[in-house]
Amino acid sequence: MPENFLFKDLALIPYKKAWDYQSILFNTLLEEKACGEKGQNRLLFCEHPHVFTIGKSGNLSNLLINEQVLSEKGIEYYHIDRGGDITYHGPGQLVAYPIFNLDSFDIGTREYVFRLEELIIKSMSEFGIKCSRLEGAAGIWIDADVPGKSRKICAIGVRSSRRVTMHGLALNVNTDLSYFDYINPCGFTDKGVTSMQQELGTKVDFEELKNVVLKYFKEAF
Repeated sequence: MPENFLFKDLALIPYKKAWDYQSILFNTLLEEKACGEKGQNRLLFCEHPHVFTIGKSGNLSNLLINEQVLSEKGIEYYHIDRGGDITYHGPGQLVAYPIFNLDSFDIGTREYVFRLEELIIKSMSEFGIKCSRLEGAAGIWIDADVPGKSRKICAIGVRSSRRVTMHGLALNVNTDLSYFDYINPCGFTDKGVTSMQQELGTKVDFEELKNVVLKYFKEAF
């Protein structure tokens, strides 16, 4: 049975380089669709060096340090065309970029995001981590319904144009969470962030984790 998408692992790659590559694939898929062609769905996995990105509706006040400190810390910053507010990407974090024509799966954007959430929930379950959605807050959370304890383990922010997607999700695996202290993650000031390593008390085999997430991507799409 043929795969519904081509998969490529970009490993550690600068954010701008991955964004440019995504944009090429995204625009190509849009052009193919406009010509009545099916086009090629693609899924990219990667890690990024330290970077903050803020979505098109984000508030710059959620970046808590200035350009000088960003430079001193070696953190890049980009204002980008996805939904959502500010988030962090860095080493030890699995970033997934699906460039999908949703017509291929006969779904809309809401169902697409639901499936992204569901595949992360299932992936985390394989590692003994129980997580869920949080009403009114994108992403995947642990102790979502416990006031003062809810913490995000996976951020989700997508762009969709004519039912073609880009951007995606960022799962904290062995991530240095101290970088989140420099922002209000996704605009929240009353919720925390976490990682698989923090929840499990041990470093996670990154390659094993990628294989599990890829398995559930194939199941979902």
